[in-house]
Amino acid sequence: MAASGALRPLGVDPLWGAEESRAGETGPDCSFCSRGQEDSPLLCRQGHNTHFRIKSCDSMLGLRGPGLPAAGILCLLSFLALLLLPTVPAPHRASYKPVIVVHGLFDSSYSFRHLLEYINETHPGTVVTVLDLFDGRESLRPLWEQVQGFREAVAPIMAKAPQGVHLICYSQGGLVCRALLSVMDEHNVDSFISLSSPQMGQYGDTDYLKWLFPTSMRSNLYRICYSPWGQEFSICNYWHDPHHDDLYLNASSFLALINGERDHPNATVWRKNFLRVGRMVLIGGPDDGVITPWQSSFFGFYDENETVLEMEEQLVYLRDSFGLKTLLARGAIVRCPMAGIAHTAWHSNHTLYEICIEPWLS
Repeated sequence: MAASGALRPLGVDPLWGAEESRAGETGPDCSFCSRGQEDSPLLCRQGHNTHFRIKSCDSMLGLRGPGLPAAGILCLLSFLALLLLPTVPAPHRASYKPVIVVHGLFDSSYSFRHLLEYINETHPGTVVTVLDLFDGRESLRPLWEQVQGFREAVAPIMAKAPQGVHLICYSQGGLVCRALLSVMDEHNVDSFISLSSPQMGQYGDTDYLKWLFPTSMRSNLYRICYSPWGQEFSICNYWHDPHHDDLYLNASSFLALINGERDHPNATVWRKNFLRVGRMVLIGGPDDGVITPWQSSFFGFYDENETVLEMEEQLVYLRDSFGLKTLLARGAIVRCPMAGIAHTAWHSNHTLYEICIEPWLS
């Protein structure tokens, strides 16, 4: 769903009060001063400029005769009025960067109707595109497949916005967007807003998991997720079992790669691409109820004892494996934790929008 402008067709001109004339056509004739005269003045329009072509001014104004006729006075006054007409500048309207929204697991564009309203209220005229790809159950497709689909959708939007774009990416969509930042060589993302996204992975029993794997609990889900079959499900692409770290590193076909936790030939290029981003805004909170641990939204995660280590204690940060430490050093990471917001309410909470999202939509 995207907002777009339309070119104004030729129509009523505020100066003439009639349809705009093409180059070489004449405007309305000055009939009140030329009626019955062969050498009448002609007003010509060329583009948006007004030109006067006067065949015989002395005849028009009646200077050949004994006096100045009333019609000549009227035409002269009209001519002077046009010359003295002040130029009214076009009203200034702020130009905002386009916004691209990527949904999460089992979501669709409809879920973001409130967010669209908030953006229109604070940044009128912003072109907002909520990408309608991999909706509903299709969001369970492997994440690299989704990254490719979203890449094809965002590339033309970025190409039309040389000043840059903003990404707002919710839940699983935050991982899709981070992968986009890594694989797109020429992306022009100004603000990457990660909205309650499991950036360091997921390790918790949720309703989604119980529906998808009804006979498995988080303690034994690794048996499924770290198999070739399990990696065909998006949620297994970022399943991160802290008790089986070796299996995670060897089997994860997505998260371990974009985190730079496993060597691969594109690691250097991906890191360089990721660091093209203007800023990364991380949003999450303790009452989320789905992202586990909730600190994963801020690149925190469990150690083997299920004690949460914050971002600065993670190996991916200490090694700067994909640019996290560099991004923080240049002041380009914004953390915005908020309590009292459930996972499904992040994109509809107005207070959160005002505090954590709106300030970064330049």
